[in-house]
Amino acid sequence: MLVTGAAGFIGAALIRVLLQNGHTVYGIDNLNSYYDIQLKYARLKLLGISTNDFSSEKFYKSDLYLDFYFGKIDLLSTNSLEDLFEKKKFDVVINLAAQAGVRYSLENPKAYIDANVVGFFNILECCRHYPVKHLLYASSSSVYGLNENTPFKEKCSIAHPVSLYAATKKFDELAAHVYSYLYNIPTTGLRFFTVYGPWGRPDMSPYLFTDAILNNRAIKVFNNGNMLRDFTYIDDVVEGIVRLIDKIPICDSTWNAEDPDPSSSICSYRIYNIGNSQPIKLMDFIMAIEEACGKKAVKEYLPMQPGDVYQTNAETTLLQEAVNYKPSTLLHDGVKAYVEWYKDYYKVN
Repeated sequence: MLVTGAAGFIGAALIRVLLQNGHTVYGIDNLNSYYDIQLKYARLKLLGISTNDFSSEKFYKSDLYLDFYFGKIDLLSTNSLEDLFEKKKFDVVINLAAQAGVRYSLENPKAYIDANVVGFFNILECCRHYPVKHLLYASSSSVYGLNENTPFKEKCSIAHPVSLYAATKKFDELAAHVYSYLYNIPTTGLRFFTVYGPWGRPDMSPYLFTDAILNNRAIKVFNNGNMLRDFTYIDDVVEGIVRLIDKIPICDSTWNAEDPDPSSSICSYRIYNIGNSQPIKLMDFIMAIEEACGKKAVKEYLPMQPGDVYQTNAETTLLQEAVNYKPSTLLHDGVKAYVEWYKDYYKVN
């Protein structure tokens, strides 16, 4: 099994569970400097990869798990990817490598085209030439864009994205369908909803709020706090992915070309929301962090940022029907776990 984005927030958490479940996993990551590289090294250390000095294209064996191997490979390195696929003959590929973050896409749009469009295309081409049983890949709730028909269902339109990040994720879904249709590659797209939890990225709101509160700085509250987010705990997201690995898509015999369902197809293609289905007011989320931190936040109220949306809200019936699973971690418990991790990792009393 191959997992890309192995040093990332979701990738590292997923790999740990896969290894505990007895899978052999190859993980790759380009270890870029979008955020603190030391956090990526620390995640890899939890997986038994203790070096910080990686030679490109060399695989390092885990000191903790017999069946985990990590290599520094960029999805733009087509020769390296093709060589890896040819040698290892992967049965399952889980593509979690991506340039994440809505606001950063306004500053560095090319990074999103490189990682999320060209990088994913390279993965699709490798799966085409070295056939796999199942390709799962990260999409995002951001694809729903201007759609206000909530809760968001996989059958909803995603015709109006409002950030380049969302547009690249929409491309991934469209390209996956083409490769499923033309080359019979079973693909499953995973629309993640506001994932949070221990080991989360430092550009995400849980870190930004916790770090500011504990260090006596004001937090930035966009749209004056009038926003809703479907915060989904990392363990719930991982469980959803793990259950879907063996749920290999098949052609939908009920698919109607005159009333096309974008979540399935006449080919082996599926899309699933993975979210908590309980949108939380931004101010309630801040209050939960304040409670876990034991102190109040100083708030700086700001207008809505370009590329942001008012709310995310997942309908997860398809996920429940497919694998009998629904994310369920309560916000209070998830935030408490995150703040405890933050204090431990960053050595804050």
